[in-house]
Amino acid sequence: KIMREIRIGNYLISKESPCFIIAEAGVNHNGDLAMAKELVQQAKLCGADCVKFQTFNANRLVTKNAPKAKYQLKTTDAKESQIDMLKKLEMAEESYLEILQCCQENEIIFLSTTYNVEDVDFLDSMGVPAFKLASISAAEPWFAAYTAKKGKPVILSTGMATIGEVDETVHSILQT
Repeated sequence: KIMREIRIGNYLISKESPCFIIAEAGVNHNGDLAMAKELVQQAKLCGADCVKFQTFNANRLVTKNAPKAKYQLKTTDAKESQIDMLKKLEMAEESYLEILQCCQENEIIFLSTTYNVEDVDFLDSMGVPAFKLASISAAEPWFAAYTAKKGKPVILSTGMATIGEVDETVHSILQT
C-alpha cells in the first residue's frame, strides 16, 4: 500500500502540504558537538523544517584497507586512510542525544542517515520521528525492511541504484 501522506514529527507531508525542507548537515560538524549544534541553529534560521546528520561508527562502516574515493583524496589528506578520516567525523552516542535536544529546543526535526542495524536501533531508542537511508541502502532490501519494521517513515535516497534495485527495496519496505 502506497501512502499518500506521511507525518514526520508535527509535519504532514502530502501533495497539498508546503515543501518539507531538509537541511543537509551530514558530517559537516567535523566531529565537533558545538559545531553540530550551530548547524542546527543555522538550519532553523534558514527556514528548514528538518536537519539531517549521519550516524555511524567508522569500524562498522568501512574496512581498515578501504581506499578513499577520488573526491576524498582531493579534499582531505591523501596520506590519511578512509577509516581514520571517518573516525574524525563520527560522534559519540551521547552527542546525538544532545543534538536531538538542541533540535527540540529550536523546533526543528532531527533526522540522521544510518548504515547498519545497530545505528537504526540506537536512533529508534532516541525516539527519532523517521529514518533516512543512504542510496547504498537502495541495493539492500533486507536493511530497508529492517528499518521499516520500526514503524516510522523511511526516506530512501536512490543515487545510482538501478530501477530494479529501487523497486525491490521499496517492495520490501511496503511488505513490512
